[in-house]
Amino acid sequence: MNVVLLEPEIPPNTGNVARLCAATRTTLHLIEPLGFRLDDTQLKRAGMDYWEHVEWQRWPNWTAFQSALPDKARLWFVESGGLLLYTEAKFAAGDYLVFGRETAGLPHQLLQTHSERWLRIPMFNPAARSLNLSNCVALVLFEALRQQGFNGELALPSPASFPPPATGK
Repeated sequence: MNVVLLEPEIPPNTGNVARLCAATRTTLHLIEPLGFRLDDTQLKRAGMDYWEHVEWQRWPNWTAFQSALPDKARLWFVESGGLLLYTEAKFAAGDYLVFGRETAGLPHQLLQTHSERWLRIPMFNPAARSLNLSNCVALVLFEALRQQGFNGELALPSPASFPPPATGK
């Protein structure tokens, strides 16, 4: 899978997404301009020591990213207002999950051009403007991985390897 952050602005969100990508072996694409420097301490703190385990690419703009995509690449655009719930999409390995800036979301023209792949996460309180970016990425990415049977999940330890329960004595 691929996660694409178009012009992310908040370092801790990007750090959290990087950590998520490391844990799930998902490629992270950061499309400039970024709202922070890549040596930002908040970015590093949120990503902890996972940055070395993240496969990631930095792109100067959307055009450069788009022109480098494989011919059959499938992009899913996650933004409020989409006709499809993210749970209704049929994800496949190698798909790209695209998320916009924290303050402005994805450009409307991009959403209109790709309206058949415009996904939304349901909201229930009209007073809540949005969900946190890293939470949105986690929701949609894990739905995509669930649909693929969590292929590549680490093996669970054998119950025989667990310590015996405490007897309370």
